[in-house]
Amino acid sequence: MHANLARLAIALALVACASPPAPAPPASSVRSRATGPDNAVIHWRALDTVAYKGKQDDIFFVTPSLGFYGNGAGKIYKTSDGGLQWRKVWDHPGTYVRALGFIDDKHGFAGNIGTDYFPGVTDTAPLYETLDGGETWHVATISGAKVKGLCAIDVLHVPAINAGVLSNKVVLHAAGRVGGPTVLVTSLDEGQTWVASDMSAYAGMILDVKFLDRQTGFICAASSAEVEQSHALILKTVDGGKTWEKKYESQRPFEDAWKCAFPSRNVGYATVQSYDENSLQRYVVKTIDSGETWTELPLVEDAKVREFGIGFLDENIGWVGAAPHGFQTQDGGKRWTAIDFGNAVNKIRVLHTTVGVTAYAIGTQVYKFESK
Repeated sequence: MHANLARLAIALALVACASPPAPAPPASSVRSRATGPDNAVIHWRALDTVAYKGKQDDIFFVTPSLGFYGNGAGKIYKTSDGGLQWRKVWDHPGTYVRALGFIDDKHGFAGNIGTDYFPGVTDTAPLYETLDGGETWHVATISGAKVKGLCAIDVLHVPAINAGVLSNKVVLHAAGRVGGPTVLVTSLDEGQTWVASDMSAYAGMILDVKFLDRQTGFICAASSAEVEQSHALILKTVDGGKTWEKKYESQRPFEDAWKCAFPSRNVGYATVQSYDENSLQRYVVKTIDSGETWTELPLVEDAKVREFGIGFLDENIGWVGAAPHGFQTQDGGKRWTAIDFGNAVNKIRVLHTTVGVTAYAIGTQVYKFESK
């Protein structure tokens, strides 16, 4: 059955992502701009990046100017000018760069999806580390449960007291993977050591991980590694990942919870990925009580839609990446309209600064918006 799941995922990637990007939705249904804080106008625009045949999975910005993105060909690109120019800093054939996370401008990590899922992936090392801003990478050592591959990395900066001085502590989590097996990998010392925990008792697939503080975190998952039996699943921990509790499970097969976004501590959203072509309705789920309960919000009635990434500017304005095009809401998910900010957007990163908001979205292309 694992082989069937892999073949289904590969077919989806070829049809939805490897083919040329779908035409933009009709002008009457597209809203490529929104009003942000203080009614500032937000415009998405495509950046000039190296062409790639397929869905690219993660992008990470340390600042609005300094960022990295990676893809399934084992390549990582870096920009220092907000995406105007990109430079390839890593080329590692056989590796599928599925996830990225940086502590600062020098210290970062890249997650590899691992073997036996996508064709051409031969690298068995699940996690890489850089200490020089992406110029060189080495395999990170992980103890504990065996890690086949990773789909997400979460970097959490929390305040800490060091010798009586208020400073910053970094808590790192990585998790995976699509198709299983499932693990959560944790580092409490900025990546010097990583410990993996077996998550098979909780989920058959893990697609995303997000922590709000040291103790409170969420995992987007699937109830089974067999897609025809799988329900979308969201897990919550309140003890730093030692134990997890199911907070949402869809009642339909062929589904998983793909990515999540928390614009505030109480309000969060997650995409519900459906592979059921006989079902028209697609959903997003929302919480307003810090993940204790989740409500299904209709996204669109279209069996062709495959949801991927999600990101929010604030509690009301946000985006869902999907194939063949994305969606936008300005009222907290009550209504969604089609938007053209790239095909198969898998990750949306939102950066708030003192002068405004910058965001980046990656799928078959890389898009950017700014609100000042």
